[in-house]
Amino acid sequence: MKKNLLLIALCCISLCASAGRIITDSIRSQVLGATVRYNVYLPSGFDKSDNRLPFVYLLHGLTDTYTAWDQKGQMREIADELIESGESVPVVVIMPNAGGPDINNTPNGYFNMSGWAYEDFFFNELLPEAERKYRAIGDKAHRAVMGLSMGGGGSVGYSQRHSDMFSSCYAMSPWLISGSGRPGPNGEKTRMFYTMEAVKEHSALTFVDNADDAVKEQLRSVAWFLDCGDDDGLLGETFELYKKMRLAGIKAELRVRNGVHNWEYWRASLRQALPFASRNFDK
Repeated sequence: MKKNLLLIALCCISLCASAGRIITDSIRSQVLGATVRYNVYLPSGFDKSDNRLPFVYLLHGLTDTYTAWDQKGQMREIADELIESGESVPVVVIMPNAGGPDINNTPNGYFNMSGWAYEDFFFNELLPEAERKYRAIGDKAHRAVMGLSMGGGGSVGYSQRHSDMFSSCYAMSPWLISGSGRPGPNGEKTRMFYTMEAVKEHSALTFVDNADDAVKEQLRSVAWFLDCGDDDGLLGETFELYKKMRLAGIKAELRVRNGVHNWEYWRASLRQALPFASRNFDK
């Protein structure tokens, strides 16, 4: 009995020793005129080394916040397992806030829009500050972006317009196209109106259609992965982007698994996404 208890204690010590941690940080944005919170995953041993690490930017979806990947997506547990098994290299993961559940009154989205220049904030304020503070290697070869739904569309848009910044993009159930925003009952333009307009204006499909040879060559420098469930309402636009990319000679991986637009699907996606990013670091 004592021997069994000792083995259990040793296993617990081993697991704790290999566990990463998630901390919450914030940045005062001059661009947005607001303080923006973000979660940071730090792998095991981060505080005991001065080594610089690859960075992953992990984006949440509409109605969620920076806490979603931790509270709903089991991000820390999944990252710990993948790093411990060697399927993922040790990485720092930045999970920024880009919205909230009150979609009509809270700005949501990763693109620039009226009253919410989030893309400018992301690249000019958040990225350099986070990478300085948490010891990023700090180049394209060691930086990846991924996300779900609104964050999946944001990941694609960022990788299209900033292809010099990311080695890979993993888009989960990405929201890629939108109709025009619909004003409220009295003609007022809610925050959701501007979110929809921004998705429409930053259409990933239109971007590929309009890309010249030079832009297409830049897009080929990014490793692309599109992942959507077979019963997800966004599957059609995921297929459409994949088809356009193939016709443009831009290599992309496509996975369609059994599933819908939910966290069960995205947790499984994350188990594929972190190893995918790891395989494409340094390339």
